[in-house]
Amino acid sequence: MTSRPSIAAPGGDGVPRNVNKMMALAGLLLVLVAILGVVLVFRFVESERRREVQDWQIRLGIVADTRAAAVNDWIEGRFATLRELAENASLQLYMTQIALLGGQTGDGEDELGEAGYLRNLLVATADRGGFTAPITGPEVNANVERAGLAGLALTDAAGKVIVATPGMPPLRGRVAELLAELPRGERGLLDIHRGVAGQPAMGFVFPVFGVQEDAGTSRVIGQVVGLLVVDEDLYGVLAQPGETAQSAETFLARLNGPNVEFLSPLADGTPPLRRVLARDTPGLASAFVLENAGGFGRKTDYANVDVLVTGRKIAAAPWVLVRKIGAAEALATTETRLKTMLIVFILIIVITTAVIFAVWRHGSSLRATAAAERYRIAAERFQNLGKFLRVVTDSQPTEMISVTEEGAYTFANKRAADAAGISAEDMVGKTLASVIGPVRAKAYQEINKPILRDAEDFLRRGEPLTRLHTFDDDRGVQIVRSTHFPLRGDRDHAPAVLMILDDITELMQERERRESVFRALVETLVNLVGQRDPFSANHATRVAEVSCAIAREMEVSEDDIRTIEIAAQLMNLGKTLVPVEILTSPDKLTPEQRRLVSDSILTSAKLLDGVDFDGPVAEMIRQVQERWDGGGRPKGLAGEGIMVGARIIAAANAFVAMVSQRAYRHRPASFDEALNMLFGDAGAAYDRRVVSALMNTVDNRGARDSWAHYREAPAAAA
Repeated sequence: MTSRPSIAAPGGDGVPRNVNKMMALAGLLLVLVAILGVVLVFRFVESERRREVQDWQIRLGIVADTRAAAVNDWIEGRFATLRELAENASLQLYMTQIALLGGQTGDGEDELGEAGYLRNLLVATADRGGFTAPITGPEVNANVERAGLAGLALTDAAGKVIVATPGMPPLRGRVAELLAELPRGERGLLDIHRGVAGQPAMGFVFPVFGVQEDAGTSRVIGQVVGLLVVDEDLYGVLAQPGETAQSAETFLARLNGPNVEFLSPLADGTPPLRRVLARDTPGLASAFVLENAGGFGRKTDYANVDVLVTGRKIAAAPWVLVRKIGAAEALATTETRLKTMLIVFILIIVITTAVIFAVWRHGSSLRATAAAERYRIAAERFQNLGKFLRVVTDSQPTEMISVTEEGAYTFANKRAADAAGISAEDMVGKTLASVIGPVRAKAYQEINKPILRDAEDFLRRGEPLTRLHTFDDDRGVQIVRSTHFPLRGDRDHAPAVLMILDDITELMQERERRESVFRALVETLVNLVGQRDPFSANHATRVAEVSCAIAREMEVSEDDIRTIEIAAQLMNLGKTLVPVEILTSPDKLTPEQRRLVSDSILTSAKLLDGVDFDGPVAEMIRQVQERWDGGGRPKGLAGEGIMVGARIIAAANAFVAMVSQRAYRHRPASFDEALNMLFGDAGAAYDRRVVSALMNTVDNRGARDSWAHYREAPAAAA
């Protein structure tokens, strides 16, 4: 008894080798999926990190904007206090009086009452505006200057102190330099510096103008000078209300030569004006903000900590407000999410691998059988689908093939196989040149290459490319219409082009025959008009010739030129209904007779209304008598509202009529006379561009010689 051979030799575990290979491939695929999953997780988290950084850019920017506005408001508030003093009418009056006394206020019991009033006003304003500070050193009952930290003072125009609050430091050093350099009538700011006791201090100056004078004049009688200690009154506005981030910080900085100077207290406990770092410190956040105010970046702060930072310029002072937060705290959520996702994903991979391995070991035979059945069903479906597509394509009356960029067949229907004389299966893999010859193959491949290069554009538009080919080879003369459309490639198939080849030789020959019959009919109709009017025997043909020349000069499309030629030839068809004695009369026609001849063009349009031309021939004839200025007939069309073909025929008709002999006129106009008359009516009766094209054709295209016979008398009339 002979045993039947097995489908596949079993492996060592009793599982067919092909199943083992499939499981090995599945394991490899699982590893690749795991690697891809890790990469995608990292990409996702990185995108989340970028999005989180962008969110922090917005948050930090909002805080920086509000805190910078608060700092500007604080500075403007100090200037507002000085402005209130400077614009006080009593203060201006008393300072004017003191100025008239040479700036002498007296002292002790001899002190002027005005000076006492001004001192009291300064003291009250200083208490209210924050220009006060503890007096350093013991009070001495002697006429000596006490060391003060802050206060208000009034000076004359030369900068000499008139009156000041108790504790006001002497106006020396930086203050004196500011007063000396400040333009008259301008306010000034003395930047943060170390005061007499080493504490941060600032100064403000505001001009005082004389009585009945305003800031628009140069009459300055003095200044209000305010000095204050910079403390929590300013530093407090840097704090963001409701701040919860541990590493978030807002501080003020400025450039001081090659260094960055920190003007406000820092989160590490550094007092203001005590920390200075080099401007070119690599990655220094403060230096970045000072050079790119309004920018955002990930830099290193003064404590060498990785931070997200942004900043804003302070409009009222040469400072930059720096807003930062530690990158570790800001991105903690994203980093935690990354770790969690990686752990979960790795656990999923490990568990999935273990389950797959266990299930495979337990039921590999069942899986292999089920898989084989599924593959069999899928293959059967694929074969059925292929057979169906083959039936559909084989039933088409046109050749259908697909070829690669190298010209190799990947598909051919029955019609294409019959034309090649071999079976469709044998054509697959062969080249176009070996099956249909090198000439035809080259013609098709020149079209296929750019289609494959721009395949996505063609697929997106969904429009195939169609071309006509005329071949003259051993098959005889053949006209083929080819339609090309790209096919996407896949794992098993290279990109290709689907080609539909339709032999339209008989169709084109029939079209040419119909065209020949049509031309013969047109010539018959033209000759019919010529027999009735010998002087106009060749008029329509000449008008058509001139019209086509003008149209080509104007670069009109070939289809429109064909319509213009037919319209010009049939324009005078209506003359067949005009009595011959009128057409051949040597006498001047009456108005009624001229009207009858003129209406013959409209009659031509009516006679042709029911004829199916490729273009609007009848409507073009109907518009020939329209004028560019709108004064024509029958509809009074004007300008571009008139068909370009009608405008061309109108000018050509007039030109041919002027240079040709007629029964009532034996001396035709010369070409120059006719062109001058047409040019005179350009812009009124005729389109100026059409007349210019006609003149250029006559003068520069050799028409003067080729049309010279137009002026000769017709043989029938001679």
